[in-house]
Amino acid sequence: MSTTTRRSRARRNASAMKMVGALLALFREAAGYTQKTLGEQFVIGEQQIASIEQGRRPLKPDLADQLDELLNTKGALSIALSKMPEVDLIPLWAEEYLDREREAIAISWYEGLVVPGLLQTEAYARAVFRSRVPVYDEDEIEQLVAARIERREILHGKVPPTTSFVVWEAALRDRLGGNTVHLEQLRHLREYADLPGLTLQVLPLGRTSHAGLDGPFILLETPEHQRLAYTETHRGSQLIADPDEVGILTQKYAMLRTQALNAEDTRDLLNRLLGEQ
Repeated sequence: MSTTTRRSRARRNASAMKMVGALLALFREAAGYTQKTLGEQFVIGEQQIASIEQGRRPLKPDLADQLDELLNTKGALSIALSKMPEVDLIPLWAEEYLDREREAIAISWYEGLVVPGLLQTEAYARAVFRSRVPVYDEDEIEQLVAARIERREILHGKVPPTTSFVVWEAALRDRLGGNTVHLEQLRHLREYADLPGLTLQVLPLGRTSHAGLDGPFILLETPEHQRLAYTETHRGSQLIADPDEVGILTQKYAMLRTQALNAEDTRDLLNRLLGEQ
């Protein structure tokens, strides 16, 4: 089932997250657990429990359910989490998506307006976040950039996921961040286009048909071979597990790949774009 959550800024989440964290600390101490012994119960560690209690890390619904059962709190943590004011609610499905992305064995990603996050340079990511309206402050931007660049390690693991990217040519011709940032990003894409297990295809301008007009999306396959999809809009995000909905997006992605240049022609296009600089 798909679920939508509204995006919000970390600063605005602080009070609600700290409230839930304080409840967890109270229930933990009443049940006779330390942060270390409680973390060991869920194989997540003392540091994660500490981060949740201090309001620096969101408590996710599945962990809240497990904690309520272990601490015999009659659903108090789950209820507190569900009753957080909507304006303060952290995008939990976005957090869940990032967890699934880290463990995925296959990722298929279509983008039409920007370079996919996993393929962005640091300077390009910074330009993306600086384009946001209303604006982020500089501290927030740097935190977001660092988190995005850290995600690239997924592509360099010992056994990286099989990854496929289809990017509309408009995103490659836009000079987000200026000429220097644009050139660095093109070079980065050309380098990544040669990574083993990674396929990059550009959907060229000038086509008479386009299967991705409804916007960007990502398809994931988990180690248990569950297929998921993730979409974002201006006001929310969706992690989708419904097989019918995932199937529709899988069909869209298959069509996009047939409409896009193949991997070899994509590399040739990147070489031409680099030669034009």
